[in-house]
Amino acid sequence: MPELTLENVTTIDDIPEAAWDRFSGAGNPFLRHRFFAALEHSGCTTQASGWQPCHLLIKLDGVLAGVAPAYLKNHSMGEYVFDWGWADAYQRHGLPYYPKLLIAVPFTPAQGPRLLLDPQQRQRMTPAMIQHALDLLISRLGAHSWHLLFPDQADQALLDSPGSLHRLGCQFHWHNRGYHQFDDFLATLTSRKRKSIRRERRQVSEQGIRFEHYPGTDLSGAALSTFYQYYQATYFKRGQRPYLNLSFFRALQREQPEQLHLIMAEKDGNWIAGALFLIGADTLYGRYWGCLEEYNHLHFETCYYQGIELAIALGLARFDAGAQGEHKLIRGFEPTLTHSWHGVAHPDFRQAIGNFCREEADQVRGYRNEAMTLLPFHKGATD
Repeated sequence: MPELTLENVTTIDDIPEAAWDRFSGAGNPFLRHRFFAALEHSGCTTQASGWQPCHLLIKLDGVLAGVAPAYLKNHSMGEYVFDWGWADAYQRHGLPYYPKLLIAVPFTPAQGPRLLLDPQQRQRMTPAMIQHALDLLISRLGAHSWHLLFPDQADQALLDSPGSLHRLGCQFHWHNRGYHQFDDFLATLTSRKRKSIRRERRQVSEQGIRFEHYPGTDLSGAALSTFYQYYQATYFKRGQRPYLNLSFFRALQREQPEQLHLIMAEKDGNWIAGALFLIGADTLYGRYWGCLEEYNHLHFETCYYQGIELAIALGLARFDAGAQGEHKLIRGFEPTLTHSWHGVAHPDFRQAIGNFCREEADQVRGYRNEAMTLLPFHKGATD
């Protein structure tokens, strides 16, 4: 049996970009070295923000076999897999829940690889090896648990061990079934839902609102700065500070322009709202949105309908418009199970949290099955 070991670094700069991207590739915009560098260099993921970089070097028999984005955290903000209740239970029993090791893309509830491994070396690994290496790592770091969020199927196969806990969630994703234009998608919907979407889009237009598209390669500083004001507003309205700053968005536009796309809503010659998308090899990711004033159906048009049109134009198979949002369901976004895996050091809490995860998973599966019956497609449209 080969020996699997995990080493950690405290800054992405300790791993050369070429070495990291050899495992991540460039197809997923959230996994590139440049994305993590933009987060760190802008101050969004630092020890001061509670996101201490702890990126992993994964070695088999001493040879580098992969990397993983990881952070040592003293809070649970910005994760989209909520464990506040677990932390509260620890506190009530006089036990520390933090620090914890988080293996994830910060502020990004999008599924994808998390263990960025050489394919041949992946085949030599087992769930027991991964579990053992992670348990040793959190012990060495003084952490009380590890959490791996939104993995793909290949990673899940390496995480499914008796000692780790599996948690389910549900999001809503849009699928491109060979559509050439938006009307092709509308043709798959029932007449009532098709008319409803057309009415929403018409009402946006009747308010005098138009849309301007800015690929990252043609994105001006003025448009990006204005969008950031709108992005900030979505947090300020809830009494929160935004997770990301303008420096991050500028770095993203500078370093990954080909994977960036901004849609700005315009009325009477002025911008009024905006949505920022990232482009993957086969998926469009709708990530950030904001406006200063509310307009009828503007959010649906900017974030969803414009996004669907963009995904069709780019020939992408899927549109992931972010976490939660049951309102996406009646607009053709299909319920999709998401996953996370957790390792808890304390034996009694490991058992209690495991029971919770199993009960929650039954509820999530039931929710997804019910949601499938509410999709707006006419019979046979999604076969």
